[in-house]
Amino acid sequence: MATDPDHTFDVIVIGLGPGGEHVAGTLAERGQRVLGIDNRLVGGECPYWGCIPSKMMIRAADALAEARRVDGLAGTVGEVTPDWSAVATRIRDEATDDWDDRVAVDRLTGKGASFVRGTGTIAGPGRVDVDGTTYTAARGIVVNTGTKAAIPPVEGLAGTPYWTNHEIIEAKELPGSLVVLGGGAIGCELGQAVARFGVEVTIVEAGERILAHEEPAASDVLRKALEADGVTVREGVGATRVTHDGSTFTVTLADGSSLSSDQLLVAAGRHADPAAVGLDRVGVAKDSRTAAVDDRCRVADGVWAVGDITGKGAFTHVSMYQAGVVIRDVLGDDGPPAEYAALPRVTFTDPEVGAVGLTEAQARDQLSNVKVGVTPLGETTRGWIARADGLIKVVADADRGVLVGATVVGPAGGEVLGALAVAVHGQVPVDRMRAMIYAYPTLHRGIEDALGRLA
Repeated sequence: MATDPDHTFDVIVIGLGPGGEHVAGTLAERGQRVLGIDNRLVGGECPYWGCIPSKMMIRAADALAEARRVDGLAGTVGEVTPDWSAVATRIRDEATDDWDDRVAVDRLTGKGASFVRGTGTIAGPGRVDVDGTTYTAARGIVVNTGTKAAIPPVEGLAGTPYWTNHEIIEAKELPGSLVVLGGGAIGCELGQAVARFGVEVTIVEAGERILAHEEPAASDVLRKALEADGVTVREGVGATRVTHDGSTFTVTLADGSSLSSDQLLVAAGRHADPAAVGLDRVGVAKDSRTAAVDDRCRVADGVWAVGDITGKGAFTHVSMYQAGVVIRDVLGDDGPPAEYAALPRVTFTDPEVGAVGLTEAQARDQLSNVKVGVTPLGETTRGWIARADGLIKVVADADRGVLVGATVVGPAGGEVLGALAVAVHGQVPVDRMRAMIYAYPTLHRGIEDALGRLA
C-alpha cells in the first residue's frame, strides 16, 4: 500500500503539555517533519489550570497576608478588603487568554510543526490514529498525555457539582465555604489561598497527615500555618459519602461526623491512563497506572514518553527535563541519561515547602548510615527578623559523606532549596559544603548551621 505523504511524519507527538510541546517544536526546528496532536489546549495543564494561574492566586493571597502583618512590624493598616474579581480577571486576561490556545498553536506551527486537534491513540508500531485518520511516524512516537484529577470512589460524589482544580481556577466568584478533599500540594495551596480571601475552608486528608510525601516536620509547620489562616485541617479521616441538595454539600466522614459547605473541591491526586493512548499496544500493561521508561525515556522501540504519565513526578520541570532527554535521543545527540536522585519539588504555600531527593525515612530505608541535621528557621538571624516559622533539614549518606536529601520550609523555601538541589545532584562532599562562605544575614545561611548539626 502506498504511503500518503500528507499523513507521514518523522515524529508524532501525542499530547502537547509543556514537555510534548517542547519536543515537537524543537524537533521541527531541527529539521524533522513533526505532527503534534492534542484534543485539549496546547500547552497543557500548567499554563491554563496549574502552575501559572494558581501562582497568580497564591501571589494575590500572599499580598493580603503581608498587609495583615503590618501591625506589630511597621505600624498599622486599615481594614484589608479582599477582591477576588481582580484575581479572576488577571487569570483570564494575562495567564490563559480566556482559555484560548491560539498563541500556543501559532508558536508551535511557527516552528515548522503540523498540528491536529483530536484524540490520538497508538494503533501499532509507527502508527497513530486520530479520530479515524491514520498517521505514520517514520522515526517514532512521543507520548505526553498528562493526567486528570483523580476522583475517589466516595458514595454520592460523582452525582454532585464538585470542583476540581479546573473549576476553582476558572471561578469568577468564590463560595462562602469550601471543603477540600485531599491535603496534598494542590489542596493545601488552593485551600490556603482562598481562605485568605475570606472563604471558610476545611481540608480533609484521609492519610495520617497533610503533605504525606514530605518530612513530618514540614507537615507540622504547614498545618499550624493553615490553622493560623483560619483553615480547619482534619487528618486521618476520609470522606465516606457526599450529598448535594441543590445549594449545599454535605460530606460525611469515616468517624461519623459531617461537614457542610457551599462548594466541594476534589484535590485527591492525579490519574494517568496509558491504555487510553494505546500504550498497551506497545507493551505497557493495560491496567498499568503509568508507563515505565528507561533512562532515555523510551517505552519501547520507537516510542518515548515524557511527563506525568511516566510516574517520575507530576511536575512541569520533570516533563521539560525529560523532553530534553527525548530530543537528544531522537536526534542521536550526545547527552546524559535521565536521573531523578535530585528531583526538586516545591509546595507553594506560605510558608513554602521545598524538598529535593530523599526524606529521612526514605534514606533510612535505603542506606545503612544516615545522619540528619535540622535548623529551625527562627534560630537564624534572618528568620528571627522576619518572625518566620520553618526549618532547614539536610539528610546525609554518612558513608559517602554527601547529601541525599534536603527540605526547606519557610519564606521562599523553593528558592533557598536551589543550593541544596545543586549539592544533592552534584554529590558535593559535606566537608566541602561546610568549608564554603555563606552570606549573612540570609535564610540560606541556615544550611551551614544544619550541616553543623549532622548527627
